[in-house]
Amino acid sequence: MHPVSLTAADLGGASPAPVAGLVLTHTVFDPATGRRRFRKGQVLTEVDRLALAACLEAGMPIHAVRLEPGDVLEDPAAQRLAAALIGEGDGIAPRKPVQSRVNMEATRKGLLRVDAEAVIALNRRDGIGVFTAVDRLPVLPGKVVAGAKIAPVAIPGAVLDEAESWLANRPGPALEVKPFIPHRAGVIVTEGLDPRVRDRFEEAVRRKLAWYGSEVLHFDHIPSNPEAVAHAARALLADGADLLLSAGGNMMDPLDPTQLALPAFDAEVVRLGAPAHPGSMFWLGYTGAGVPIVNLASCSMYSRSTVADLVLPWVMAGEHVTADDLAALGYGGLLDRTTSWRFPPYEAEEADEPDDEE
Repeated sequence: MHPVSLTAADLGGASPAPVAGLVLTHTVFDPATGRRRFRKGQVLTEVDRLALAACLEAGMPIHAVRLEPGDVLEDPAAQRLAAALIGEGDGIAPRKPVQSRVNMEATRKGLLRVDAEAVIALNRRDGIGVFTAVDRLPVLPGKVVAGAKIAPVAIPGAVLDEAESWLANRPGPALEVKPFIPHRAGVIVTEGLDPRVRDRFEEAVRRKLAWYGSEVLHFDHIPSNPEAVAHAARALLADGADLLLSAGGNMMDPLDPTQLALPAFDAEVVRLGAPAHPGSMFWLGYTGAGVPIVNLASCSMYSRSTVADLVLPWVMAGEHVTADDLAALGYGGLLDRTTSWRFPPYEAEEADEPDDEE
């Protein structure tokens, strides 16, 4: 790109400079009305010469660039970036450019996965700007999960070509919305609950699981002893449960019946205690066949703002949660009302997020 600062002589006289093809680098306002006359990034034509001259006579500077062969304007450049980020996967679609920015929205309910290293690597390239929501965010259809644009009004095509090639040849998608997989859950409750509390708890669990497209096989309210827990777990697994929820118990007690029962149905804990608050009493395990066991500590039986509701979307998207995954919860693990956006929006089925005009 070559910078151009237009003068009155360029627009008039015996040898006027060509205007067609110049790209404005700033907004130009009408001197008579004060309204926008030309927008930043607008490609000028010869028809614009008189209006530009009037702006210059009013003392307004006119700055533009003349493109070189291969340069790509900001709107198509942003569209190419968005298409390369999405790739051939589904679950995310680009919107139309707005103010040179292309937003990408989720097309289904699921778990957003963002390769942060890929985003950083792209943004190290001059002129490229990619911005996303955080990784592992549960999202609804219509949720804006990322945006792409370039900083200047145009960018060399070679820069875009290289970014597209790099994205196409790297392993795995940079952006993805993984669909939630329907599960059949068995719920084992070892904490004695008042009938009214029990109804409230069961309704909350059913509602949450239904949001993921899953169902409860049944609730087993059982005595707090290892034999009862093991019997209930084996029966639920035999009935086809591919998710177990364990409610109640005391993770800090080495004689906790649920913990003692795990070997009896070929299960083990991934991690006892999560580095988060609230939710430090949370634990997660797996059976030998790979069925996840998600603990619902007392504080997470009714509230959605606990670590259990951060981990459950991972499980529901079919991810195998590791000890490292749970350890990483400590970064950002101080959970309060200001972090409500991180939790599943159990009360909604679609997101309504219009593009913001700049």
